[in-house]
Amino acid sequence: MSEIVELVVPSFLDTLYMVVFSTLFSIILGAPLGVFLVLTDEEGLLKMPKINSVIGTIINITRSIPFIILIIVLFPLSRVIVGTTIGKEAAVVPLSIAAAPFVARVVESALKEVNKGVVEAAVSLGASIPQIVLKVLIKEALPGLILGITLTIVNIIGYSAMAGVIGGGGIGDLAVRYGYQRFRTDILIVTVIILVLIVEITQRTGIYLAKK
Repeated sequence: MSEIVELVVPSFLDTLYMVVFSTLFSIILGAPLGVFLVLTDEEGLLKMPKINSVIGTIINITRSIPFIILIIVLFPLSRVIVGTTIGKEAAVVPLSIAAAPFVARVVESALKEVNKGVVEAAVSLGASIPQIVLKVLIKEALPGLILGITLTIVNIIGYSAMAGVIGGGGIGDLAVRYGYQRFRTDILIVTVIILVLIVEITQRTGIYLAKK
């Protein structure tokens, strides 16, 4: 039992590291794109349909690439940014880039659910675009944004497990190196239970915050 604990705890902390930082960076990259898509839509405040179409196409292409392939393609970028292609730090790069388009679509969808009358009222009162985005769109769409980010985190947890297959570290790496390659069924079971618990806690927390 002590051996399992010694193996699981560092792997769990590595997974937590990847999920937290990948979520943060994917929001930093993806949220502005989602806002931009809403503002430049045909019914948006800036109305740039051609640019909107180009950005939307790039996002769709990125989302359609299988994550395991995306990791390999981004090896050079990971090496440039963190100096290596192995380990939890290197895994954060493809995790963030893979999740960013998903965040963009989540933000776009949530903001488009905001009542247009509220936006029109803000415009008529002379509010600037930054004020409309921050004080109207995001404020009104906050429950949907929280649920969307929660779903993003769940996806990142799954991606982080796949990253372990190619040396990304974390629970996925432990499951492959010890559970699968060394035929340790006990470790496989523990890693699955941990991943299920992480996802369940994340979902319940997201639902709770959205209701608040």
